[in-house]
Amino acid sequence: MSPHTTTLAALSLTLGSTITISSNHWVMAWVGLEINTLAIIPLISKSHHPRSIEAAVKYFLVQATASALLLFSSMTNAWLSGQWDTAQMTHPTSCLLLTTAMSIKLGLVPFHFWYPEVLQGTSLTTALLLSTLMKLPPLTLLLMVHNSLNPTLLTTLAISSTALGGWMGLNQTQTRKILAFSSISHLGWMTVIILYQPKLTLLAFFLYIVMTTTVFLTLNTTKTLNLATMMISWTKTPILNTTLMLTLLSLAGLPPLTGFLPKLLITQELTKQELTTTATIIALLSLLGLFFYLRLTYYSTITTPPNTSTHVKQWHTHNPTGPLAATLTALSITLLPLSPMILTLT
Repeated sequence: MSPHTTTLAALSLTLGSTITISSNHWVMAWVGLEINTLAIIPLISKSHHPRSIEAAVKYFLVQATASALLLFSSMTNAWLSGQWDTAQMTHPTSCLLLTTAMSIKLGLVPFHFWYPEVLQGTSLTTALLLSTLMKLPPLTLLLMVHNSLNPTLLTTLAISSTALGGWMGLNQTQTRKILAFSSISHLGWMTVIILYQPKLTLLAFFLYIVMTTTVFLTLNTTKTLNLATMMISWTKTPILNTTLMLTLLSLAGLPPLTGFLPKLLITQELTKQELTTTATIIALLSLLGLFFYLRLTYYSTITTPPNTSTHVKQWHTHNPTGPLAATLTALSITLLPLSPMILTLT
């Protein structure tokens, strides 16, 4: 892909996200989402491999369906209430359709089927964009109307996403699919608290972006696409693999790493809202994801040479580790001491 096309796609992604986030009219929010969809499709299909073309077609069809549902829900709300304002989504049917549309765009269960396949069919860089930047506009729309959403529906979606994200990630060998199911599980944590403390949803999302970006940049540096390659990547960059191990443990939510912070605050807030059962269920379900995080950790550092692998050792890396990866790694590991200050802000 030419630099001009890449620059145009990047600018379009920034423009589409900005329009959706800053809009107070449903049509403008829909326009921003469509710009995002059209901008990311060339990046998904740039390798011209049949799998990437399939991923681009799947992504387009799913996102077009979700956008049509969003437009239909906003038109229904405008017909019944006379309001196109994003803050005036008050009709229950419109809210239900909007929740469904945003769940499809985010990849929440039971609308998750497209997400792991699309990530598997594209490059690590584009998969990073799909896992982080492309989730910000639909999550922002949910935050705008969180007062009108159905608590039972959101809790069901959240618990189902956490359960399936952990369960389906257990038998995966492709790193992109594992990170896709990890994303689904983390979205469950963000969704369960969106009604009661939207700031915690944003905090969990931003920390998820930091940790996931670190993992994707590390995997892109070591050219790791599956667990077999990860097992021999220690010979290429030992220090980078050590930080990858800590980042994966942070994604799993183990103290004293950064990933423990959002789970602690969300569990505490759910308990304050007298939703102890929900907090217990979602905390126990997150243990499913802990298994494949520990498996990734084992493959990345504990299987050090000499090992029994028959793969050829890859001694050199073509992409040097930049300051961005180092900074994000530090943030992914060491932000837990800031929790008292964050508690005062929320």
